[in-house]
Amino acid sequence: MRKLHIALLGLSILLLTSCKEEAEKPKVTYDASKRPIAKSDSTEIEIADLPIHMEGTNYLIHPVGDLSIREKGIKTRYGSSSVNDLSFTISNYGENEITGFLQNIKFQKMGSDSIKALTNKPVLIQTATYLKSVSDKTKNQIMVYTMVDIDTNKDGKLDTSDIKALYLSEISGDKLTKLSDSYQELIDWNLIESNNRLYFRTVEDTNKNGQFDKMDVVHYNYVDLTSKEWKIISYKPV
Repeated sequence: MRKLHIALLGLSILLLTSCKEEAEKPKVTYDASKRPIAKSDSTEIEIADLPIHMEGTNYLIHPVGDLSIREKGIKTRYGSSSVNDLSFTISNYGENEITGFLQNIKFQKMGSDSIKALTNKPVLIQTATYLKSVSDKTKNQIMVYTMVDIDTNKDGKLDTSDIKALYLSEISGDKLTKLSDSYQELIDWNLIESNNRLYFRTVEDTNKNGQFDKMDVVHYNYVDLTSKEWKIISYKPV
């Protein structure tokens, strides 16, 4: 019984250590010698969901992502075999917002067969939000995106362990504009409809330890969505 207790205690310590190491994995690696973004996995197949139409716009939106084929083994008395475990749905659609882990978003003007990609660079798009209330008031049809666009921890892939960025574009996908600084983590954003401003906060790793903590600096910014140029304006509430 004592040996069993010691074994279980050792396993618990190992699991806690593993969790701690995972939690402390840096979001930013400053070593320039680290490897670049890896090539796509050969088991991943690009796929698009059916198009989405945001009310009041003249464009269809096609979410594009990777269909990851995962094989799972099934043991039988005659040996082993495997089947594919996959889902053909890559995004979710709520009220004026698309969520998921998307490799791109493509836009198609209604009445046209031409489809245009939002970007030709590797990204991981987590949310795409249509600012309908701004469009209703100002006729400026704008999309807001949160995405990963840089392999900031240099582990060879884009995922949620990298820094999240904030972008804007027109409803056509044109004028894609990055609002947040490349090595500042997006905390959150908020639309103030009364003055048509998009406010957002980012945090900068000022002590260069690879983590975002209480010793780092929070930046406060907003963008006037009625302006032709989306100029980032800083403000200091604290």
